[in-house]
Amino acid sequence: MTTPLWTAREAAEATGGVQQGDWTATGVSIDSRTVAPGDLFVALAGPSFDGHDFVGAALAKGAVAALVHRRPEGLPETAPLLMVKDSLEGLTALGRAARTRTTSCCFGITGSVGKTSSKEMLRAALSGAGQTYASTASFNNHWGVPLSLARMPLKADYGVFEMGMNHPGEIRALVDLVRPKVALVTQIAPAHLAYFPEGLDGIAKAKAEIFEGLEHGGTAVINADAPRSALLREMAETLGAKVVRFGRSTEAEYRLLELSVMGDASLVRVALPSGDFSFSLGLPGRHMVLNALGVLAAALAVGLSPETTAMGLAGLDPMKGRGKRQTIALPGGGAFILIDEGYNANPTSVGVALELLRTTAPRGQGRRLAVLGDMLELGDRSAELHAGLATAVEAAGCEQLFSCGAEMLALQEALPQQLRTAHRATSAELAPLVVAEIRSGDVVLVKGSLGTRMAVIVSALETLEPTKINRHPA
Repeated sequence: MTTPLWTAREAAEATGGVQQGDWTATGVSIDSRTVAPGDLFVALAGPSFDGHDFVGAALAKGAVAALVHRRPEGLPETAPLLMVKDSLEGLTALGRAARTRTTSCCFGITGSVGKTSSKEMLRAALSGAGQTYASTASFNNHWGVPLSLARMPLKADYGVFEMGMNHPGEIRALVDLVRPKVALVTQIAPAHLAYFPEGLDGIAKAKAEIFEGLEHGGTAVINADAPRSALLREMAETLGAKVVRFGRSTEAEYRLLELSVMGDASLVRVALPSGDFSFSLGLPGRHMVLNALGVLAAALAVGLSPETTAMGLAGLDPMKGRGKRQTIALPGGGAFILIDEGYNANPTSVGVALELLRTTAPRGQGRRLAVLGDMLELGDRSAELHAGLATAVEAAGCEQLFSCGAEMLALQEALPQQLRTAHRATSAELAPLVVAEIRSGDVVLVKGSLGTRMAVIVSALETLEPTKINRHPA
């Protein structure tokens, strides 16, 4: 039996709204396409859609009620509604009330890269110690965080929430809702530079807003290797937080000592405050290991043991768009490895993805191929930062580079001629060229900002058509 989440009366009190009908919701949804029976449907109004137009469809699919700020046309007079002044403000109020009524130990995660991967690692690490809830996908913005809070089960022991931003002040509003016991900053990197004239200083200050919402006596977990790490520490300590650091730096309380990548996993030895500790991470790559070290520090900050935390980390699988690797059979025999890093990109995340490509060995006569899309929102430094990837591309042992987007032309021009395999304006135009070049034994990395739609290329590689394949001997 599904546990009740919100009664009509509770939701009305939380939002200051006026209820119509008596109902009990077992979930909260903002998407009429995926709404489930028992959900409270929140009709958000966006720039290109208005959820009020889909209230009837949501109710028909089993939603018990709809949170609205206007009455949709065509509904029966008795339709179950919760009328508020503004539906987004109503959702925010619902999330705030959910956090107020819970006794869960909450964690907040932010950073230029690694937020979602760290969130999933922490979910797995905490699950061995109690009922753990974490936000879905990358629900880390002004509607994603309150929605995640509104969905949190009443009896959850732990809650894990991801917080993102591309402008100053955005994390401040989100952490005010979450009020975490532990705040983890994964990395500071040149992302969204178009909105930060101060550069990395501005980005670090914006990420440090997460410390402002820490519960009294809370812990700030900081990447000691990150640019502006000292600034983050200073800001956290000024706010009264206890600071612990992780990384390869000798200043880190949680320090990486040894790393061995073994196929799809990593064997790790680290120095903890209590002594050396070894564990296995079900994900390959140095960047994933450093994320796991931050997760280890966050979990131990609330009293978990290293052993309990490591048990959860051992069984992890890479997420789609964030390092997921697949071995894909070729028509007529043979196979290649696809590394899907297509969810998002900035100079730091592309660099670590290329390092992962370097550590993944081709088979037989296979090669390393990189397929890169634009890194967006880099402002005046975009051309410089794209061209600056050339060193990492060559160090990764790439034999061919495919790229798409106007900004990636700067990288093409910075590379030796023999690496400039193909460039097109869009991922859709580039996809068939990549598909046609694959041979058995290849390792193919796909990486780019979300706006470049690199998932189009990933999908094309996952569903290869025989007529598009050049057959090369292994």
